Amino acid sequence: MSKFAEQIAANRSARKRSHIEVSEWGSEDSPLVIYYTKVTGSDIDKVSRKYKDFISNPTIAGMVEMIIIKSETSDGEKMFKIDDKPTLMREPITLLTNVFGSIFDAVTVEEQEKN
Repeated sequence: MSKFAEQIAANRSARKRSHIEVSEWGSEDSPLVIYYTKVTGSDIDKVSRKYKDFISNPTIAGMVEMIIIKSETSDGEKMFKIDDKPTLMREPITLLTNVFGSIFDAVTVEEQEKN
């Protein structure tokens, strides 16, 4: 690995996470908070293997897979498993596209707080 690639890899862990609050998926008292990092080329490649032309023609199933791949708890643990896909697929399309849109166009928590 080149020294530049090593530098890039070393900085990866310092990247900020963003979050979205999904009231429809939370409890009466509080929304479900989904944390995520920006979508990477590897993420796109993983989804595109299953859903051809995902970038130019995203499908709901592909969006749900990206939500599953990227969603984390506040502790950085994976929030969803692939087994959760049928449950997520039965959610309203507007809700799924809003969650996907937030993840795909990630803005860090610090940037959100500035606004």
